[in-house]
Amino acid sequence: MAQARLHVELLDISQDALSLIYAACRQCYSAGFAGEIFADGSKDSAKQEEFVRQVVSSGHESPLEHVKFTFAIEGVSRALTHQLVRHRIASYSQQSQRYVKASDFDYIIPPLIEADAEMKKEYINTMQEIQESYNRLLGAFEKKGKKGETANQDARFVLPQAAETKIIVTMNCRELMHFFKERCCSRAQWEIRRLADEMLKICKQKLPAVFNNSGAKCVTLGYCPEGVKFTCKRYPLKEEVLGGAKYAKTKESS
Repeated sequence: MAQARLHVELLDISQDALSLIYAACRQCYSAGFAGEIFADGSKDSAKQEEFVRQVVSSGHESPLEHVKFTFAIEGVSRALTHQLVRHRIASYSQQSQRYVKASDFDYIIPPLIEADAEMKKEYINTMQEIQESYNRLLGAFEKKGKKGETANQDARFVLPQAAETKIIVTMNCRELMHFFKERCCSRAQWEIRRLADEMLKICKQKLPAVFNNSGAKCVTLGYCPEGVKFTCKRYPLKEEVLGGAKYAKTKESS
């Protein structure tokens, strides 16, 4: 058993991603054939980048669905992946607790617990107790002649949400932008926010024309839509930007 650390690796990205998005965008407004647009456009990457930046900033996002990123992710908890798979326009392949025995499982420690010696001690002791219970169950199943996935599938019920897992995730660019809007926000749970930040770094590096201005909703909106109770104050509130005289009048009367 050990504390697990986040690791994100890009496995694959659509071939000629920029040219593909460029051709898809141009096809919407051109009488020409996308195959010819793709071939001609690939000769001038600077032209493609500028065109795609303009299209993305205009809000025309459907052409982004033709390009996908595939990530390998490890060092995350089952609590995180329960949130991650709620993003349904994606493909997932996750390590099975039925076929992969957890007789020495790693786990994630939340930062607030990590920072407190007493809480951390209690937390690690709990993980060890769960591990011992899990292993005892496997031993009991073995005495009944039950091994492998037959034993694992029932013993896994005692495993914690903190148990480390590994997962492959594929999302198209449009869904990635939505994922970043929701999960890069300071209101997102810390672990999935950390994952989203790492994925965003990779996306910005590989396809800046699409992702340079991606991030939490406030980054693209220019204001915080979460309300005064939840804002991190990185950006002004929606009311401050869009409320105009009505908001100013409200402030004067308060």
